[in-house]
Amino acid sequence: MTSGCGNRGIEPKGGAEMEESIEDRVASLAKSCRSLKEAASAHSSRWQHEADTLSKQAINHVSTLKKLQVDVGSASEKDEIDQQTADKLEEELYRARTMLYNGEVSSLLPAKANGVFLRMLLGPTNVRATLKDGRYKVKEEYNAYRDRTALMFLAFPVILLVLKNKIWNGCFPALPVQVYQAWLLFFYTSLALRENILRVNGSDIRPWWVYHHYCAMVMALVSLTWGHPSCIRKQQGVQLFLGWAVMQGVAMLLQNRYQRRRLYTRIALGKAGRMDVVWGETAGVKGQLGILYPLLFILQGFQFFIGILLLKTAIVEDKSEWQSPP
Repeated sequence: MTSGCGNRGIEPKGGAEMEESIEDRVASLAKSCRSLKEAASAHSSRWQHEADTLSKQAINHVSTLKKLQVDVGSASEKDEIDQQTADKLEEELYRARTMLYNGEVSSLLPAKANGVFLRMLLGPTNVRATLKDGRYKVKEEYNAYRDRTALMFLAFPVILLVLKNKIWNGCFPALPVQVYQAWLLFFYTSLALRENILRVNGSDIRPWWVYHHYCAMVMALVSLTWGHPSCIRKQQGVQLFLGWAVMQGVAMLLQNRYQRRRLYTRIALGKAGRMDVVWGETAGVKGQLGILYPLLFILQGFQFFIGILLLKTAIVEDKSEWQSPP
């Protein structure tokens, strides 16, 4: 009994000591957190001050670079320097530009404002990656997306053309063709969206490359509203369009491969940055150009022929319904 009472008398003391120990540990943690917060705040202030200083230097360098580019061009036009010297100076300036707009320095430059297209789709959302690895991932995903969709661009019309003769008795149903045209609208819109995000993240992608995807979006939207009568003769334009799409898919696969290899070469020579995605130099892999160039010219001629055919049908033939009824 006495021993039991003694043990019960000791237990509260041990509990109080444990509670006191926990209180000390909590207080110690809270004190450490306050110290860490103050240290982090001081570090952030120092980092922000250093970043502001470096940002001003980067902006000054960009301004000097642009001025020198104008001066070199002006001197070359006035024959103050020979063409070889001008080319060498322009190459050095481009390398300097690559160092400014790629890597860590680019994060110090003011972010490009979202274009009209981005603002319409995403609003004022900031789509610029803060780290260079994040920007490179944006570019790599864009290249992978182009490769995936090029295969779909080729496979979709091939399947439609095969099913036309195998299952549909020579006539296209409206729904499968409209699904393909809806996919084209999605495809060109997503490409334009990704390309605008690339430009915000420092890519030197050419404006015409983005603008031609805007035109393709309008084309896909218009073709989506086409009527699709069951008459084989009136579906000739649809069949020619799908045939052109097959050729375009092959051209896209070859073009992606050529542009990727050419860009790797330019990056290795210091003539392009890692965020660049599209280059169209004639120099490079002659074997690929020997296939790509004729195919591109044939595509342009085929597209012109389809346009003339559709225009003739719409103007000359009677009872031509090109748009779906409201």
